[in-house]
Amino acid sequence: MKITSYPAPQPGGFDFTAENRQRAETICARYPEGRKASATIALLDLAQRQNGGWLSGEAIEYVASYLEIAPIRVFEVASFYSMFNTKPVGKYFIQVCRTTPCWLRGSDGITGACKSKLGVGLREVTDDGLFSIVEVECLGACANAPMVQINDSYYEDLTPESMAEIIDALRAGEEVKVGSQTGRLGSAPEGGPQTLLNLPATPGGDD
Repeated sequence: MKITSYPAPQPGGFDFTAENRQRAETICARYPEGRKASATIALLDLAQRQNGGWLSGEAIEYVASYLEIAPIRVFEVASFYSMFNTKPVGKYFIQVCRTTPCWLRGSDGITGACKSKLGVGLREVTDDGLFSIVEVECLGACANAPMVQINDSYYEDLTPESMAEIIDALRAGEEVKVGSQTGRLGSAPEGGPQTLLNLPATPGGDD
């Protein structure tokens, strides 16, 4: 039988809230006995949300302790996926998509607008702690490029001007419309649907 030893996790003062502990128990119950490590990503997400949008060393060590696995295994996951932040981020975490469709539609201008408006560079946090910016790869809203993700919401069909307006609104505590900023319906073409405009009446149905 192979035995692997590792330093005991050092979670410091980090601990799940009662609500997140219950969520963690529910998540871990989905996996067979002895397979709790499968919940690593989900529990890191819980820890990150509880910790203000980033994973401290203590939070990562706590997840390792909770799952009863080597801390290095959790550190490996946290450092591999771009969805996890190992340094503090702003209250509004702006992720600018820079993959080909967004780049062709002006994502460089979106990044530039963020930097100019906020006075910070990539992976920096504004002095008030409200904003930070990163560039990421495809976020899956290619038809409505360019776009950004701010926390859990998508903002699409952006221009440098509309990006600056979103930042102003968030800073003022105002609610910002998510999705297309031009009024586009879903991923319909600009100007509205171009096909299936005159559908025949359904056989046997109402005209």
